[in-house]
Amino acid sequence: MPQPGCAWWHIVLTGRNTWLPGDRRGFRNKHHRIHSSGDYKHPPPADEHIGLRIHNQRQAGEEKTFPPALQSAMGQAMLATIQRAKWACLALAVSHSHAHILLECDEAYPAAKRAMGRLKQVASFAARDTLPGNLWADGGKPIPIRSYDHQRRVFRYILDHARKEGAWVWRFPREKTT
Repeated sequence: MPQPGCAWWHIVLTGRNTWLPGDRRGFRNKHHRIHSSGDYKHPPPADEHIGLRIHNQRQAGEEKTFPPALQSAMGQAMLATIQRAKWACLALAVSHSHAHILLECDEAYPAAKRAMGRLKQVASFAARDTLPGNLWADGGKPIPIRSYDHQRRVFRYILDHARKEGAWVWRFPREKTT
């Protein structure tokens, strides 16, 4: 049962330069000024926004991706921070290029945004010996969970990253039945 003044958030952290404007998987830029005609489920035509894609790939630099051993270390560092902060967490996944967290914290958006920044920080610290420098894309925003059905869909989506992407995944322990 959620505590008064708390809310659930879907936090998405994206690896630096892994999903740029012009991406083949579809995109929309800041404030949605430019959209592709598709999305990651139904990608746009391969040549759509090709000039923008080439330009951004040249300007952005190297993608920051996370090998399996780092996924585990980064995920465990985030989980330890979540537990120390006494936030509730139902699921956490770290894949080769991004992370998802289903987190309960203060219902105010700024608190969720601060939690997001803290999780980026501790994951970067856990990976610093192997991947120094800035690992995460700038910005991002926590997505408020609006209903129990929405929470269940996000929970399943996060857990499915193990099967679909070989991600390191943690889930809140199930109660044992006798």
